[in-house]
Amino acid sequence: MQQGREVDIGRYRIEQEPFYADVRGEVGLFTIAARAKMPVMLKGPTGCGKTRFVQHMAYKLGRPLITVACHEDLTASDLVGRYLLKGQETVWMDGPLTVGVKYGAIVYLDEVVEARKDTTVIIHPLSDDRRLLPIEKKGQIVEAADDFMLVISYNPGYQSVLKDLKQSTKQRFMAVEFDYPTSDIETAVVEREAGVSQTIAGSLVKLGGKVRNLKNHGLEEGVSTRLLIYAGTLIKQGVPPERACDVAIARPITDDPDMQRSILELVKAIF
Repeated sequence: MQQGREVDIGRYRIEQEPFYADVRGEVGLFTIAARAKMPVMLKGPTGCGKTRFVQHMAYKLGRPLITVACHEDLTASDLVGRYLLKGQETVWMDGPLTVGVKYGAIVYLDEVVEARKDTTVIIHPLSDDRRLLPIEKKGQIVEAADDFMLVISYNPGYQSVLKDLKQSTKQRFMAVEFDYPTSDIETAVVEREAGVSQTIAGSLVKLGGKVRNLKNHGLEEGVSTRLLIYAGTLIKQGVPPERACDVAIARPITDDPDMQRSILELVKAIF
């Protein structure tokens, strides 16, 4: 039985600074939390910039970033590690959480409520002053490196009662609320990321605001900044605005033909 090989933590470092516009002082809050070894919970709708924010902060703090997209089949072993057969030997392979704990990375559990309840329990000793990770299969307890930071995210408006975070988990984290940026900031983001003019970016953001107003009228989720950038990218490449907004905004967010038509009417009015 052997230990797994050493991890190249350098591959988790972000080489170029991801663009992020500070909206409500979250950059300063996160920086303080990182220094204080405080775990952070990001709450907000899909596509409002939570993941980009974590990438930006990992670059700014000079720490590796390990992102785990949580899902209903995610097990504790997927996070912590497992024994694997390699040839004639059994080799232990650290999971992403263990790698982050050992090497002082930011571990980002995206949409953490999608993971199984027994999986979220293993982060409890890491998210209080103990900062410990028990590895039951090895009979070990790993103490987190000084630069290790645990970050989780979830979308409170989208989750059902069955998939909400337990209070015992929530109350271990500092919470930063995210929402869609103000129109001027969102316009700057779309303009920069899609490479379109300020006029086109402004029109897309105006469309985004009107589509989000439909959320209480049959639309499950508002349009994300990410989708506005996709539409802008298509327009930049020569796709007509109506077609770009159809395939990048209307169709991804709803399957209802009437709702799609309503969104395209807004597109025609704006463009």
